[in-house]
Amino acid sequence: MVQLTSCLKALASRRRVVVALLSAAMLAGAAPSAIARDRHGHADAEWVGTWTASPSNLFADGFNDQTLRLIAHTSIGGDRVRVRLSNTFGSTSLKIGEARVAVQAQGPIINPGTDRQLKFGGRTTVTIPPGALVVSDPVDLDVPALGNLAVSVYLPGATGPITEHSLAVQTNYASTPGNYTEAGNMPVASTRLSWSLLSGIEVLARDAVAVVTFGDSITDGYGSTVDANRRWPNVLAERLHARHMRVGVLDQGISGNRVLHNGQVPEFGPNALSRFDRDVLAQSGVKFVVLLEGINDFGHAAPGTPEAVSAEDIISGYRQIIRRAHAQDIKVYGATLTPYVGTIFPGYYQPEGEAKRQAVNAWIRSSGAFDAVIDFDAVVRDPANPTKILPAYDVGDHLHPNDAGYRAMANAVDLRLFRDDD
Repeated sequence: MVQLTSCLKALASRRRVVVALLSAAMLAGAAPSAIARDRHGHADAEWVGTWTASPSNLFADGFNDQTLRLIAHTSIGGDRVRVRLSNTFGSTSLKIGEARVAVQAQGPIINPGTDRQLKFGGRTTVTIPPGALVVSDPVDLDVPALGNLAVSVYLPGATGPITEHSLAVQTNYASTPGNYTEAGNMPVASTRLSWSLLSGIEVLARDAVAVVTFGDSITDGYGSTVDANRRWPNVLAERLHARHMRVGVLDQGISGNRVLHNGQVPEFGPNALSRFDRDVLAQSGVKFVVLLEGINDFGHAAPGTPEAVSAEDIISGYRQIIRRAHAQDIKVYGATLTPYVGTIFPGYYQPEGEAKRQAVNAWIRSSGAFDAVIDFDAVVRDPANPTKILPAYDVGDHLHPNDAGYRAMANAVDLRLFRDDD
């Protein structure tokens, strides 16, 4: 009996050793596949966002048996790419029949030889649940910095209302019926100045990080030249690239957006506090945020109305964003609110709102709550009348900058803020 017990113990001990050895071998075999490598085999490459568009609302008409060709202007380049497609506001599952990515030549035409099929978990089709997004498998592609990619998505059935970013300042294309994802020059049935489904593009890059420009229409590029990529985040990306700084610039502005309340119309999107996790913390490679938002909280809610807010309310919202970013080791740079006295939009300007803007700007400049301050107000205001935008920078509505104003804003940003010292 004693001998039998000893044998059983020996067998159990051997079994534990074998299991341990097998587990170690399995982990050793799995480790290389868990490491992101670029096409040159560098194991220190990481996924970093090169382009984003924040989902803001639903396009009610949707699409049916059509191919979308969506144009996105990159900030940094890389040699592998993956794409995010969003069904954020969808109430039903959305089927993607096929998706591809290529370098744009012009309009709906792609450069020959750059077309790549996208897969999702190894499959060429994918269904996105309501409220969800999908990220494609990586594909090899030489993604140019400051270049245009064309993401083609085939929607085989009637989509119903579909998630979009309503202000693209970029021409995008919808085909005649059929799957034209592989077509070099797609037959176009209609164009739209909005992005449907497409919410992000990432590249595999070494020694790269990203900054999210988080705000409203002034970050979204309202009033800038269509298809010219002259939003202030685009110009910032140009400056960073010229200095050989590997920093992706992710534009997460939504026109009409507010810090504390959802947009007055669906196109203005969910409030900044509610979308912060989605649009900032969930983005790849983010180390910095530039926060420029709050003017719509004053302009879209007159004093005495249910959604009217105080300067202290906005400051409290800022503090929440700072706290949540710092918890993820992300630096937050506060941008002062730009002038809007005399704006042409009825009821938008109120003397009380201007007093609140001045109070908020004073706090941004002096509180020390932000990791740094970017004084956009000082950049675009008229020195002869500081409560108004400089005429040379005014798109014409006395609220939004024109191309020259956006360039002046970007040129005023200290690029040393985006050195990643970690």
